Amino acid sequence: MPSSEEIYCITDQAHAAEVLHPLRLEILRLAREPASATELSGKLGLSRQRVNYHVRRLARSGFLRRAGRRRRRNMVEQRYVASAGALVLSPELLGAVGAAWRRIEDPEGAGYLLALGCQMESDVIRVWREALRADTHVATMSLKSQFRFENAQQRERFARALQEAVVQVVTEHTSPNLRPDGSAAPGRPYRLVLGCYPYEPPRSPG
Repeated sequence: MPSSEEIYCITDQAHAAEVLHPLRLEILRLAREPASATELSGKLGLSRQRVNYHVRRLARSGFLRRAGRRRRRNMVEQRYVASAGALVLSPELLGAVGAAWRRIEDPEGAGYLLALGCQMESDVIRVWREALRADTHVATMSLKSQFRFENAQQRERFARALQEAVVQVVTEHTSPNLRPDGSAAPGRPYRLVLGCYPYEPPRSPG
């Protein structure tokens, strides 16, 4: 499973089943800082025995790692810390029932964009996994921007201009993906996914 200090990618169904438990997810949230089962049980308001069972399961699956010991009265407690700051579930876990953009007819619909996002996530996880095995770095590019459209006409003009600009940049600065006979062209293949969607800004408290 691809992982770093920031992200732990879950690509195995057994590991997904291990972590998709409300209490275990809460333990991982609390274990961003080293803690023992006793400390966690106090924060959760649950018995140490119950929490310790789930802590051991998470440690066995690699979601928690040992983080030293501390002496408490006449006992020495093992402390644990989350293996990564966040978890990602690979879309490939859903297999044949997962979202596939080729099966969605409306390219302007939310479902199509969601399916493209799943494709991108699967692609990145797969290449990251192979890079870790080969001890190499994955070169990626990311762009994020936030703005507003005041009307549909403004949004349509933006879409046309963006499409023209992207086509021009791709034409001028990349090589063809396929040869005329349909075979793969030289070079490493890259996939570009651009998405634009409305979102709900977080509400201010009060």
